[in-house]
Amino acid sequence: MAVLETLIFDTGPLSHFALSGWLGVLKAVVGERIAVIPETVVEELQVGAIRESRLQDVLAAESLLRRSLLNPGELQAFAGFAERLAVGRRNLGECGVLALGATLPGASVVVDDAAARRAARDAGIAVKPTLALHLDAIRGGLLTVPLVSALADDLLAGAYRLPFKPGGFAQWVEDNNLL
Repeated sequence: MAVLETLIFDTGPLSHFALSGWLGVLKAVVGERIAVIPETVVEELQVGAIRESRLQDVLAAESLLRRSLLNPGELQAFAGFAERLAVGRRNLGECGVLALGATLPGASVVVDDAAARRAARDAGIAVKPTLALHLDAIRGGLLTVPLVSALADDLLAGAYRLPFKPGGFAQWVEDNNLL
């Protein structure tokens, strides 16, 4: 029996997809893979949900498995990432994501923050930025370029950072030979 890939999600992708009304697409993109959020991300989402009720949709999503840091290896990894990335209580979600990514065999982290991606790569953790998940879904016939273009434009309207301007997804894909 094949082992399903585990995707460990950071707060940013989940928040922005919920706020843009695209959380269902993200669930479809995950497909049969296991989607995990560490308790540090849950805590960040709970704080955000006080200001923005649409984040409750993420917290209520049964497809996202919550996971505490359980063993000394996970806690040690968290401490190392916190030393590198945390500023007060900021970036603790990323630290939890990276700690699980460093200790769960075969896991990939879904982080879009540049500093967290660098830390993951430096630690040898597989990184799956949100756009990579969507490109995989296009290649698999689940999504289309126009749909992902609309999604990307909505994310950009919500101040999400992507490597292109509104309306630029298809050109970015072509320029980088991604499909």
